[in-house]
Amino acid sequence: MKVSVCMAAYHGAAFVEAQVRSVLAQLHSGDELLISDDDPADGMHVLLERLAAEDNRIRLLRGPGQGVIRNFESVLSAASGDVIFLADQDDVWLPEKREAVLHEIGRGACLVLHDAIVTDAQLQQMHPSFFALRHSRPGFVRNLIRNSYMGCCMAFTRDVLQKALPFPDGIPMHDQWIGLCAERNGKVCFLPRALLLYRRHDGNVTGAPTSFSQKLRWRFAMIRALLHV
Repeated sequence: MKVSVCMAAYHGAAFVEAQVRSVLAQLHSGDELLISDDDPADGMHVLLERLAAEDNRIRLLRGPGQGVIRNFESVLSAASGDVIFLADQDDVWLPEKREAVLHEIGRGACLVLHDAIVTDAQLQQMHPSFFALRHSRPGFVRNLIRNSYMGCCMAFTRDVLQKALPFPDGIPMHDQWIGLCAERNGKVCFLPRALLLYRRHDGNVTGAPTSFSQKLRWRFAMIRALLHV
C-alpha cells in the first residue's frame, strides 16, 4: 500500500526540517513526501532543495500562491498513493504513526483522525490531548457546526481524495471539507492515540476571527457542495 504525505509549506524554515525527517523515518521505499512551497522566493526553498537532494522520496512542487486551501488542493492533486496523509510544516510525527493509521484503514476506515500532544515552539508539552481540548467527536452534523478535523492528524483513502477534489469555492478550510466528505461516504475512525507533536507558536498559519454571518455562509456553501459528493 503506497503512502503519499502531502505538505503545504509557507515561510516555515525554522521547523520544517524536523518535521520532514520525522516523516521520512516512517516512509517505505515506494512512498512519497510531496511538499508544495507557496513562496519559492522565501529562503526555505533552499533548505527544501537540500533535503530533496538527500532523499528521492521527496517531491518538491511550486504552490499556486493563493493561500493554504489552494496550496493543499494543489499538492493533493499530485499525490499518487493509495493512502494520503496530510502534514503541516511545523509539527513532528511520533513513531508508529504510519503503522497505527494504516492498521485502522485496513480495518475498513476511509479516514482516520488521531489525537495529538499540544506543545510549545520548543516541543515542550502544553496539553496531553488535542481531542480533549477540542472535544473532538465524529458525526456529520457535529463537525459541520464545530469542526474536529485537523489536517495534520488526518489520513484517508484515495476514494475520499477523489470525492473531495476539486475543493469547492467558499469552504472555510480544506480539512473540514475532506472530513465531511468522508463522513458522507464511509467509515471514519477517531483514534484516541497521540501520534503527533502539535507545535503551537507565533508563526502558525491560522484564520482571522470571523463573524457569525460568515460562518453561516461557509456552512451553507459546504452543504450545497456536499450534495454533489
